[in-house]
Order: sequence, then structure tokens, then C-alpha cells
Amino acid sequence: MAERKPFLLRLPPELMEELNRWARDELRSVNAQIEYVLREALRRRRRVTLEPAAQTPPERPAGAGEGEGGPV
Repeated sequence: MAERKPFLLRLPPELMEELNRWARDELRSVNAQIEYVLREALRRRRRVTLEPAAQTPPERPAGAGEGEGGPV
């Protein structure tokens, strides 16, 4: 198993209770639920930051495809 880095996380009681409920619903420990949420957030962030570059249409030369015969 990969090495894990322990650290202290301070949360408001109401947030901790919500995480506890969510973790129970998903049959996970609170620690595993927090890790899951963080991994999903990072996955989505990577996808969002990579998608715009992949969806940028290729540049066309100036004037290309703009009414090739002039105005009608």
C-alpha cells in the first residue's frame, strides 16, 4: 500500500457531522470519504483545465471561408 502522509484537519462540528452521514451512506470511513471527495475534485479540476485547450478550433488563415465570392 502507498505511504500516507498524516495531517491534522480542523472542521466545524456541523461539517464533520455531514461528512459522517455521507460516509455512512457510501459505506466508507470519514477519512476515506474525505480522500474520495478530494480526489474527485482534483479529477474534475484537471478535466476542466485541460478541456478548453483540447476544444480550441484550429486557426484559419485570414479571410479563409469568409464569403469566398464576395458579398451576394
